[in-house]
Amino acid sequence: MKMFFFSAKPYDKVFFDRYNKDTGIEIEYLDTHLGPHIVNVVEDAVAVCVFVNDKVTADVIAQLAAKGVKIIALRCAGFNNVDLNAAKAHGIRVCRVPAYSPEAVAEHAVAMLLTLNRKTHKAYNRVREQNFSLNGLLGFNLHGKMVGVIGTGKIGKAFCKIMLGFGCTVVAYDIYEDADLKLLGVTYVTQQEVMQKSDVISLHCPLTADNHYLINKDTLALMKEGVTLINTSRGGLVCTADIIDALKQHKVGHLGIDVYEQEEKLFFRDLSQDIIEDDMIQRLMSFPNVLVTAHQAFFTNEALSQIAQITLGSIASLIKGQEPEDLATLLV
Repeated sequence: MKMFFFSAKPYDKVFFDRYNKDTGIEIEYLDTHLGPHIVNVVEDAVAVCVFVNDKVTADVIAQLAAKGVKIIALRCAGFNNVDLNAAKAHGIRVCRVPAYSPEAVAEHAVAMLLTLNRKTHKAYNRVREQNFSLNGLLGFNLHGKMVGVIGTGKIGKAFCKIMLGFGCTVVAYDIYEDADLKLLGVTYVTQQEVMQKSDVISLHCPLTADNHYLINKDTLALMKEGVTLINTSRGGLVCTADIIDALKQHKVGHLGIDVYEQEEKLFFRDLSQDIIEDDMIQRLMSFPNVLVTAHQAFFTNEALSQIAQITLGSIASLIKGQEPEDLATLLV
């Protein structure tokens, strides 16, 4: 049983090889992302394993089906890059990892928030240059602030709990309200109210056709002056052109993004010797109140272990004609 593993990085190989000893799956690792340019290399495989920036379009799926591929395994929670209708039409099962260490992403969102607020990244560089001045490092207390959370699935729930621990007032929006969070003190309000009331807004929802560019000039206009916005979910939730305008107008006081709508051309690569032609990411990184990390939020030992174990377990079950233990892993 062979599986082609796309967008492979050295750490992927370490964790998948570690947990692949008893599955009987032969893994062929490819550095490149899956797309029309490379799908022809897939031969004699029952499965392909893909990540967030692989392009699993209807055309790619049709070619995979013609080659006998039966399983598309996403080693991530999001699935906006896969044409699920095409997969269903071709009889290909699609699985994902819906709940790998949600604390990993939630804690990274908090780390970005604290870094932006208390400017620890700037202080670190100053002190290394023997500059011990505090000028320009003024922050604000998180305690007592209103924090808005859009999306209270497992990651959003973990983030809410951390913010409650800081003494924040937490308001949230989700299609499905979480009873446990309500008992802890989280108040569910409309999405518009989250935008209007919050000092800090953190996005923890999947990217869908309905919420593409959720953060745009109209929703930004609803927000408080100087709002802090954190996005560790999907880049397409934020209209980059509109957020740049909001930063220039001081509407957004701080922006932390671990995802970017054009990240497939940038993230997970060393471009330190290249000329980056993406003017928008260059403009974003020029703001002193913007923090960009390269889709790093999931990157912990615990999360990578769970991703490998769940992905391999789901594939092994599907190969045997069985459903995975956690049906939430199945999309088609």
